[in-house]
Amino acid sequence: MTKFQRGLIVALCAGSLGACSGMSERDQRTLSGGAIGAGVGAVGGALIGGSPLAGAAIGAAGGAVIGNVTTPHD
Repeated sequence: MTKFQRGLIVALCAGSLGACSGMSERDQRTLSGGAIGAGVGAVGGALIGGSPLAGAAIGAAGGAVIGNVTTPHD
């Protein structure tokens, strides 16, 4: 990995940390649920011999829905 690639990864990670600062709790939970679901779905799709891309899409949709509906109401 080159210095440029490392710098780009660090910059993207730092930028993504600040991206959620103006979001509501529901928005943050929806986004994080979708991201976690995409990761789990991609791994699951690859492990069962299917398409990791399809698994990621299904996992992202399911995770986003679960993150959204499980947000506590004040």
